[in-house]
Amino acid sequence: MNAGTSANATTAATSIDPGVRIGHVHLKVANLERSLAFYVGVLGFAVTQRYGSRAAFISAGGYHHHIGLNTWESRDGNPPPAGSTGLYHVAILYPTRHALADALRRLASAGVELEGASDHGVGEAIYLRDPDRNGVELYWDRPEEQWPRDPDGALAMTAAPLDLADLLAA
Repeated sequence: MNAGTSANATTAATSIDPGVRIGHVHLKVANLERSLAFYVGVLGFAVTQRYGSRAAFISAGGYHHHIGLNTWESRDGNPPPAGSTGLYHVAILYPTRHALADALRRLASAGVELEGASDHGVGEAIYLRDPDRNGVELYWDRPEEQWPRDPDGALAMTAAPLDLADLLAA
């Protein structure tokens, strides 16, 4: 689709299979050990495979990898400047509100600063930056039958402030 093509004009003829999922994200990082300290040490992912000091694959629950970290093109590099294109954030889906609350406790214990926290109606999200300034969203989804809908039944997501104290009480 080119920049001038309307997504609505091509949706019916080219709908993607509903079973398609995003499998993993691969991030360029400046320092592998620093990134592993964050993703493994703070968030709790496990290393599934490592390629020396140049790359590592990490996962939750024994999957081959949810996140790849590498320094192949970025060793000792700088984050992209503000106003440039690229990844806005990677979103990590937690299975329950309780699991998201545990992630928030881990972040607080490690002194990781949050950039924001929102209740989107469909779920709750915490926003932060990893050591390479990549955007990270940690979230959980409410059951679909609880998602907010407008009078016509269309999804009506929100961006209300998230009550972090209430989340921690979960």
